[in-house]
Amino acid sequence: MTITPKAMLSRQTAGIRGNTLIINLPGSPKACRENIEYIIKPLKHGLGILSGRESD
Repeated sequence: MTITPKAMLSRQTAGIRGNTLIINLPGSPKACRENIEYIIKPLKHGLGILSGRESD
């Protein structure tokens, strides 16, 4: 979190409803971009586990 080091302290939440992943991100476009870049790799792995294509 180099651009917005306090972004992880924001009130983001995430969840799954049915087949939909819901992620709340900060309001700032810069913070959104940085948060997505930070979580994209673990997110891909997590979605693979949920879909049954990967194991933990």
